[in-house]
Amino acid sequence: MILLNEQPQNQNQQSSAQMAAQESHGGHEMFDAHEALSGLVGSIEQTLLYEPHIQDPELKTMLQKHKAYMSQTYNTVVETLKTGKEPTVKTQTYNMAQSNNVLYGMKPTQPKTPAQSVNELNDQSISGFMMGNLKSSASAFTMTALETTNPVLRRVFADSVPHIIEMAYEVFLYQNKHQYYQVPQLKPEDMQTYMNSFSPIQNTMPH
Repeated sequence: MILLNEQPQNQNQQSSAQMAAQESHGGHEMFDAHEALSGLVGSIEQTLLYEPHIQDPELKTMLQKHKAYMSQTYNTVVETLKTGKEPTVKTQTYNMAQSNNVLYGMKPTQPKTPAQSVNELNDQSISGFMMGNLKSSASAFTMTALETTNPVLRRVFADSVPHIIEMAYEVFLYQNKHQYYQVPQLKPEDMQTYMNSFSPIQNTMPH
């Protein structure tokens, strides 16, 4: 009799846990979380398409690191979404390999035209795809975190954003180093004008 009753009891416990998880989420965050996760899935899957076409070992290593981080982030978000509780693996820190040195100025380059075959894709193209995916995920995770009712899921989305930004900044620095992403500057006097456009508030203490 005890063995016969154990299965329904376990099923009831699982059902209760699922119901509790469902009740800790709002409908709006379900839509946002679904969109954010779908975008992350797309980014992970696209690395499979990019990797065979990368020439630079540095960029290939970066792509592999990004894929590993995004995969773990995906698992953490999915677990939190299903349970509404603290995930087994919390949000991880992403440490980029690039230095923070930025090259300023513009150099003439050949006009770019869209590739007409897969064989025309190069490291410049692929690093641009990587940047686009990361910018989309950073935006989607931020928008989701703003209106997520479950506090744990909200924190997972919010805590992931700085690390997605770090990956995107790493790609930017790589692109800049190879002059795929050039950074123009204004004339010194124009720079100064913009820098002096605002003044600090003198008294920020509450009355």
